[in-house]
Amino acid sequence: MSTLAGKTLFITGASRGIGRAIALRAARDGANVAIAAKSAVANPKLAGTIHSVAAEVHAAGGRGLALKCDIREEDQVHAAVAATVEHFGGLDILVNNASAIWLRGTLDTPMKRFDLMHGVNARGSFLCAQACLPHLLEAAEPHILTLAPPPSLDPRWWGPHTGYTLAKMGMSFVTLGLAAEFGPRGVAVNALWPRSIIATDAINMIPGVDPARCRTPEIVADAAHAVLTSTGARYAGRFLIDDEVLHAAGETDLDRYAVDPSRPLLPDLFLD
Repeated sequence: MSTLAGKTLFITGASRGIGRAIALRAARDGANVAIAAKSAVANPKLAGTIHSVAAEVHAAGGRGLALKCDIREEDQVHAAVAATVEHFGGLDILVNNASAIWLRGTLDTPMKRFDLMHGVNARGSFLCAQACLPHLLEAAEPHILTLAPPPSLDPRWWGPHTGYTLAKMGMSFVTLGLAAEFGPRGVAVNALWPRSIIATDAINMIPGVDPARCRTPEIVADAAHAVLTSTGARYAGRFLIDDEVLHAAGETDLDRYAVDPSRPLLPDLFLD
């Protein structure tokens, strides 16, 4: 499988940023894309809604389905997955992209923020996988791809923001468990993480980030495409880094993904 033509993807948090970029990359192949996110009404502070991305998917050559869905809500997730299967006739790929971030210490982390991160990140990824797996197990080349870092117990990633690290690593451990449980049943379960900080609205949550020293979401989208079009055991149960995936796919010019190629890149969290 070198193309996603005819494949159906369920992408969480796809109304903007990396999720949107992955949706548009799949659309250029002629894929069916379910855009599952909360953003149904335009926000002057945050560009993009499920409807605008669905229109972009259609314009790019795919078929888009806008689904208002809060992945913390079990009924909404199951309804969105059911709508996807009914509309497109099946489901091939789950992309767990939705994530919540709060980079503060313990005393500066309200429990409302803590609960939001855990509800969206670890629990949301688990819930979406649980809802999608009965359909994925019937697909020819099923994938689950989660935007999560390699697991780490390094205290330097835990001390400054225990709540966020716990929630994000929760996505990593969900990936680890799903790969062990469903890899033998033919589902390729992997995680993908960017080498450098990506220029999305989320960088507003990271103090001192210069957008000029970031890469664009397209690098993650192209890496995700390379993983999702792979077959067999090439990518199974792995914690992948975007530029390493692209290098393995033969891509040598990564400067085109830099916001400003003349500036040094800012490394992302959780990587040495």
